[in-house]
Amino acid sequence: MAQLWGGRFTKETDKLVYNFNASISFDKRFYEQDIRGSIAHVTMLAKQGILTDEEKEQIIDGLEGIKRDVEEGTLEITYEYEDIHSFVEANLIGRIGDAGKKLHTGRSRNDQVALDMKLYTRDEITELDGLLKEMLEILLKLMKENTETYMPGFTHLQKAQPITLAHHMGAYFEMFKRDRQRMKDIYKRMNLCPLGSGALAGTTYPLDRAYAAELLGFDGPTLNSMDSVSDRDYLIELLSAMSTVMMHLSRFSEEVIIWNSNEYKFVEIDDAYSTGSSIMPQKKNPDIAELVRGKTGRVYGALTSLLTTMKGIPLAYNKDMQEDKELVFDAIDTTKGCLALFTGMLKTMKFDAGRMEESAKHGFTNATDAADYLVNHGVPFRDAHGIVGRLVLYCLEKKIALDDMSLEEFKAVSPVFEDDIYEAISMKTCVEMRNTIGAPGRKAMEKVIAAEEAYLTAE
Repeated sequence: MAQLWGGRFTKETDKLVYNFNASISFDKRFYEQDIRGSIAHVTMLAKQGILTDEEKEQIIDGLEGIKRDVEEGTLEITYEYEDIHSFVEANLIGRIGDAGKKLHTGRSRNDQVALDMKLYTRDEITELDGLLKEMLEILLKLMKENTETYMPGFTHLQKAQPITLAHHMGAYFEMFKRDRQRMKDIYKRMNLCPLGSGALAGTTYPLDRAYAAELLGFDGPTLNSMDSVSDRDYLIELLSAMSTVMMHLSRFSEEVIIWNSNEYKFVEIDDAYSTGSSIMPQKKNPDIAELVRGKTGRVYGALTSLLTTMKGIPLAYNKDMQEDKELVFDAIDTTKGCLALFTGMLKTMKFDAGRMEESAKHGFTNATDAADYLVNHGVPFRDAHGIVGRLVLYCLEKKIALDDMSLEEFKAVSPVFEDDIYEAISMKTCVEMRNTIGAPGRKAMEKVIAAEEAYLTAE
């Protein structure tokens, strides 16, 4: 059992205890960050005269060799080591001898693991941001292509008013844009370097923490060593942000599932993102959308779990904090996978524009516009509301849409109606008349699309 400690102990740790305590099974995934942090650390130690330049070069060559061998598969990270730090240091000493024993000078595993986790999280936030941007690019493409694709807008899952597919996709664009902004906020807030904080009280060595932070791309060093080794706020923030991403994906998935149903048939999901039934040959199931919806709870669980773990921990470092890694790793993997798959599904999805427009008509989504027509012809709104309500009841009995009524049928309910009612309640008019910024009218949508395109281009 390869450990970085032992002088204080007179007998070996029980095997069961050792395995329970060890983290190598999951923290091995940030071997690259551990080596990157160690290279910066020894570079700083040499600058400060704590190591010689020769020792620095030996250590860096050894660390780069370990990284290369792990990546090429000639060196395996095995469970004989307690954690990734033990693996790297033990292999370094095995390769370069006594110089390798100086790697840990002025450093504790507490600030080392805090650094590794920050470096890893920072890298993953960058990847999540890239996936979110890809999602936004697909949404923007759909918005550009569908400014005149009419469909029902819903409240309470009831058809409410006509909108366009561009407008509907634009709502999700706003959601995922906010998700990107949250990721950037987290990155900025967490981008301070804990290296040099030691176990909790710094060190007597004359470290240049600002230089080490600069080498690793941080904005500067953290300002309290106790907080540095026990801060997991940034992980809680990331889990919260990913939970929001997953909530948005889940809402979108729910709509895709509804739109894919036989009752709606608004979309056809590509075969690559669907499955069939083992017994019913007619089925084409939206499994990817359903799995994304289901995996949302998994990410929520990680957030709740880490909040619960952290709520009773006194300063500074405690072993409980080791529980952050598996939770965060799994949540990141889940969110990245869901973003990639959903984006692929959305990119290949086909929309039935005719079916969507017919659904809007037969859902009486133009009823409000029929009432507005009467108001514009001098009828008080409350009376107009009642008149259109009677029109809808008549259409339901006849199983027709408002657009299908004859002028005589309109006039039988109110003599105010004239031939221009058909133009007033057409899907095109209903949508095009709504041109305040943020509304579905084509002119308004074109302004929004230009703004969203400028946002993505600037990024």
